[in-house]
Amino acid sequence: MPFERRPRGDTIVRRRRRTPPGSMYVLPEVFSPQLFNTRDVYVYLPPSYGRGDWRFPVIYMQDGQNLFDPALSFAGSWRVDLAMTAAARLGFEAIVVGLANTSGRLDEYGPFFEPELGAGGVADLYLDFLLDTVKPQIDDQFRTLPEREQTGIAGSSMGGLVSLWAFFRAPHAFGFSAALSPALWFGHRGIFSFVEHAPTPDGRLYLDMGTREGGHTLHDARRMRAVLEAKGYVDGEDFRYVEEEGARHAESAWRRRFKKAIPFLLSA
Repeated sequence: MPFERRPRGDTIVRRRRRTPPGSMYVLPEVFSPQLFNTRDVYVYLPPSYGRGDWRFPVIYMQDGQNLFDPALSFAGSWRVDLAMTAAARLGFEAIVVGLANTSGRLDEYGPFFEPELGAGGVADLYLDFLLDTVKPQIDDQFRTLPEREQTGIAGSSMGGLVSLWAFFRAPHAFGFSAALSPALWFGHRGIFSFVEHAPTPDGRLYLDMGTREGGHTLHDARRMRAVLEAKGYVDGEDFRYVEEEGARHAESAWRRRFKKAIPFLLSA
């Protein structure tokens, strides 16, 4: 279905079909002065957004092409719009902002350099783009709750790695984070030392892994659980760890688990 284009200040916003009962917008080709590239930014508005003037928490998510529309996805869609609609029936609503990935995905999502792939190490600039370019636009154009307690970040695989890292890298900005099947191995597992030595911000952390993802992924996830618990996060309170039996490294698994994680992330 084609997008409707309409101006909003200096930005062109494309409004997609309603995804009953929520709505979808696209901010096309948002330029990053930090990374010198552009990407589409997808915005999901919750069911009650159009029925009042109240404000909403915001979840920033990576790999935006894979979140909503199956036609845009390169590996299957999470159908986050449907998951958020289901969560709304339980009383949990939020705006979801999906940043599309680019050809530099490994560089942008990699907080540390991975020599075997020759990639990574650009996540600081990506985080600056999210916080200094995208977030101000979202807060200006939509009715958000901009405080850190109401701002989260989430993703899977490399997107999960950068989401976990960002929670500790920018504790002033994020009050919750979800790392689904994070690529904890990337950059010689530098995330472990980073989290161990980082301050321990208040907030909510969600971490998961499928038992059939291969390699040392499950061992790494359990190791990260131990690191987070050693820092004082309590599973079942401000921390949730999930192992899905038989699940592989796939969008379909993240679709199932993210839907279940939403109430925990927004319950604060």
